[in-house]
Amino acid sequence: MVLFGGILSIKAVTFLTFCVFLIAGLGYLLGRITIKGVSLGTAGVFIVALLFGAFFYGMDKDGNVIGGLAKQLMAGNTSYITNALKIVENLGLILFVTAVGFIAGPSFFGDLRKNFTSYIALGLLIIVIGGLACAGCIVFDIKVFGRPQEEVGAMLVGLLSGSLTSTPAFSAAKATVESSANFTAQQLEDIVAVGHGIAYLFGVIGVVLFVQLVPKFGKADMEKERAKLSAANPAVASKLTGKELELDPLGFCAFSVVAVLGIFFGSFKFGNFSLTTTGGCLILALVAGHFSKIGKVAIMPKEATLKVFRELGLMLFLIGAGVAGGASFVKYFEWVYFIYGIIMTLLPMIIGYIFAKYVLKLNLLNNLGSICGGMTSTPALGTLISTAGTEKVAGAYASTYPIALVAVVIVSQVLINIFR
Repeated sequence: MVLFGGILSIKAVTFLTFCVFLIAGLGYLLGRITIKGVSLGTAGVFIVALLFGAFFYGMDKDGNVIGGLAKQLMAGNTSYITNALKIVENLGLILFVTAVGFIAGPSFFGDLRKNFTSYIALGLLIIVIGGLACAGCIVFDIKVFGRPQEEVGAMLVGLLSGSLTSTPAFSAAKATVESSANFTAQQLEDIVAVGHGIAYLFGVIGVVLFVQLVPKFGKADMEKERAKLSAANPAVASKLTGKELELDPLGFCAFSVVAVLGIFFGSFKFGNFSLTTTGGCLILALVAGHFSKIGKVAIMPKEATLKVFRELGLMLFLIGAGVAGGASFVKYFEWVYFIYGIIMTLLPMIIGYIFAKYVLKLNLLNNLGSICGGMTSTPALGTLISTAGTEKVAGAYASTYPIALVAVVIVSQVLINIFR
C-alpha cells in the first residue's frame, strides 16, 4: 500500500488501526472512573494516547525510540506514522468543530447580539493574561537560569500555545522566529515545538477538570443553571418545515460540503495569520446551522448525526494529538517548563472566570462555555456539554473562540518579536 509518498505495509496499517481502537476503548474506560463526582470523560482517551505515544512510539533523553514499536513497523522510518497521526488528528478536529458549529448555529447569532461585548472582553482578557504570564515567566527564567533570551522566548511562547491548546498560535510562533547569533531559525522552531508539547498535557487536562470542579465547588444546581442558560439563550424555532429536499437521510452530504468549504475558507492567509481548518469549519458550520436551508434544500444534518460526529471527532483528535505529544514528552520534559505551562493555563482561567462572574454577570454555563472558547479548548467543550447536560453551552464557546483565536496569534507574535 502506497501512503504519504512511501510504502506502508498492510500489516502496519492493520496494527495502527488496531492501536487507534485500543486507545479509544481503554481511554473511555479510564474516563468513566469518577472520584467525588469528577471524571476525565473523553479526555481519558488523551491520557491513554499520551502514555501510548511515550512508551511505544516516543524517544528517551538520548534519542532512542522507547519500546521500538515505531522502528518495527516502519523499519526505522517513523515519518509515516507521524503523518498518519496528523491525519487522524485533523480528521477528528474537522468532525468535531463542524458538528459544534451546526449545533450552535440556530441560536448563535441571537446569543452573540445579546452578549457581544461580554464575549469580546472575556476572550481578550483571557489571552492578554496568558500573554502577560508568559512574559513574566520569560523574564524570570532569563534572570534565574541565565539561558539565552531568544531560546527562552521561543520555548515559553511554545508553552503558551500548548497551555491554550492553540494550533494557530503554535504555527504563528514557528513562522515568526528568526535566526540569531546563537540559533538557526530551524533550531528555534524546534524549541517552540518542544514547549508546545510539554504544556499541551496540562492545557488539556487542566481546563477539562476546571469546568467540572467549578460547579462542584460552587454546589451548582445544574437544573437551575440550565434554566438560566435557556432564559438567556431561548430556544430558536427550526427554520425547517419538513417539506425541504434532503440530500441524504442523515445529512452526511450537507455536513461534508460545509466541511470542505470550511477547510478552503480557513486556508486563506492574511500575512502570517489564517483562520486554519478549525476556524474555517466552525464559522461556515455556524452560518449553515443558522440558515438550516438553501431555498428548498435542507442543509442541516440530523441531530443524532451531529452528536455522533462531535464525539467521534473529539475522540480521533485526542488520539492523534495525544500519541504525537507523548512521543516527544519524555525526551524534552523539564519540571520548570511544565510549571510555567500550568501557570499559563490556570491564571487566565481563574481571572477570566472571576471577571465573567462578578463584572460581566454571566450565568455559570455561559461563563464556563466562554472560558472554553477563550482558552481555545476543544476537549473541555466536550466535557462541559456532558457536565451541563445541554448542547447550548456550545454557543458561548463558538462566540468567544474566534476572538481568542485572533488574539492568541497576535500575542504570540508580539512576544517572539520582543524577546528575540
